[in-house]
Amino acid sequence: MMPSSSSSSSTFDSHSRWSWDVFLSFRGKDTLRNFTDHLYSDLIRCNIKTFRDDDGLRKGEEISPELLQAIEESRIAVVVFSKNYVDSKWCLEELVKIMSCKEEREQKVIPIFYHVDPSEVRNQREIYKEAFTRHEENADEEKKEKIRRWKTAMREAGKLAGYDVKVDSYESEIIQDIIKEIRGTIPMVLDVNENIVGMDSRLERLVSGLEIQSNGVRMVGVCGLGGIGVKGQLTLKNILEGVKVIKDKLSSKKVPVFVDDIDDSRQLEYLVGKHSWFGDGSRIIITTRKKYLLTAHGVDYMYAVDKLNDFEALQLLCSYAFKQHLPGKVKDWKNELKKVAEVPNKEITNVLKLSYDGLDRTQKMIFLDIACFFKGCPVERVTQVLDGSGFKATSGINALVDRCLITISTNKNIEMHDSLTMGKEIVYKECPDEPGERSRLWKHEDACRVLTINMGTEKIEGMLLNDQCTSEHEIKFTSEAFKRMTRLRLLAVYNNRVQLSEDFAFPSHDLTSLIWVGYSLASLPSNFHANSLVELSLICGNIKGLWDENLCLKKLTRMNLNGCVNLENLPRDIHKLKHLLHLNCNGCSKLTSFPEIKRNIGKLADLRLVLL
Repeated sequence: MMPSSSSSSSTFDSHSRWSWDVFLSFRGKDTLRNFTDHLYSDLIRCNIKTFRDDDGLRKGEEISPELLQAIEESRIAVVVFSKNYVDSKWCLEELVKIMSCKEEREQKVIPIFYHVDPSEVRNQREIYKEAFTRHEENADEEKKEKIRRWKTAMREAGKLAGYDVKVDSYESEIIQDIIKEIRGTIPMVLDVNENIVGMDSRLERLVSGLEIQSNGVRMVGVCGLGGIGVKGQLTLKNILEGVKVIKDKLSSKKVPVFVDDIDDSRQLEYLVGKHSWFGDGSRIIITTRKKYLLTAHGVDYMYAVDKLNDFEALQLLCSYAFKQHLPGKVKDWKNELKKVAEVPNKEITNVLKLSYDGLDRTQKMIFLDIACFFKGCPVERVTQVLDGSGFKATSGINALVDRCLITISTNKNIEMHDSLTMGKEIVYKECPDEPGERSRLWKHEDACRVLTINMGTEKIEGMLLNDQCTSEHEIKFTSEAFKRMTRLRLLAVYNNRVQLSEDFAFPSHDLTSLIWVGYSLASLPSNFHANSLVELSLICGNIKGLWDENLCLKKLTRMNLNGCVNLENLPRDIHKLKHLLHLNCNGCSKLTSFPEIKRNIGKLADLRLVLL
């Protein structure tokens, strides 16, 4: 709901009347990727609802209504004055609106003087004077009046107490001071959203685990995705003093204790180390994204927050998307789903990214591979493929499970909540404008574009080309399209209209998974040396023979040749595949015999063979 335009302070007593805690006004070219980005990240980490526009709404000559509304609905405005701030008419219009809201809506304004002297802002001297002179060139009366409003707003803002960030300042310390001031301004109010869905049943489970009526001290752990906890803060001068304070003050008292967003075992050790630190009847609730921390600490009850069921999810979607509890029109549904798919919610993404940021490099690689290519796939298969890339997949997948980033279903498939498509967003941001510069390509149009106009680079590690193309025409790729993809690990082509030239070749040294439905050539490329290959699937391909005895596929565990009706023989040295677990030759009607087996074929557990 948009705040009232009334100037009465009583209008704003309710926390719910502010949509945002903080509005950031800044010049993107100066501070977007340094000071402002660090400030924004820390604000979000402190659960301070912050509006930052990365120039997405700054289009045309006039400031957009969305930006004006965001300013009006913000409790605090933080203005980052930098060297080029005055060059931007949008920044100046924001400042005029902010100073107006300060007077009319009692909005708090915090100026930050980033590498500029406060007197330059207040008196519009030096570079600020030069910038205003440029604005005044050829200005008509209407423009001159606008410039006068800009100058007045800047003069008043420059008089306010703020933060002076010099070139040699410790920016992290200043940012912490700013956040401390902001947190002191925002009232500590528990804001229960009227659109909350599915809380009752989950609260019942949590309460049952607390066993309120029983004696003794009870610790309850709550684990799940970021954003599930109850926020609180305990400031200690040093660890040993803190432990002593907790023991002395609380050991004889019945207290409720909330410890939120734990990500290190030492935090539990120092804050809620033992049951004996608290008085009889005390209840300690611990929230974390890392389940193993709760297990290691020995909590009395662990509650893994489950996702909404289909009905609850429908209720939640309708309440936010259509402001009602029933589905809207089909057209409305399509529009909302398209919007969510194309533009992930920034707030949700920022909270979930906290879990991702806590991973090590290998765990991040595994998470991104799963998000882009392996959602819903058998964990055994994914583990084998990722092990082929040297990722120590079992350990990495367990870490993702512990952090509630993925789950393993009862039928042993890897599941990932739809909101965690932020993994794809992370990859997309590697290079938004050029798909050939990203590490993973999963969209048909991106992969097709890269391969059609030879835009592939060494940055591409995985590529999925599905069958979404509506055209019935053949798709032709050349060796040149793959030439620079020297780090390609995962390649999946589910499109039987792809035609390859007879001399087709592509880098395969790092390849661990090759899936090519309808592979059009009679043999593998002449330069095929995939010594790391774990998975080979050429379903319904035109393949006649696979490889000669000079090719060594030591790591191959899966080979699917289902429907390869032209396949005439299998390699004579197939018995050397010591790790082969699955071999499918179903439908290979021209395969008249099986190579002589000189010894056991590795660990073969699944053989599907039809000889006609």
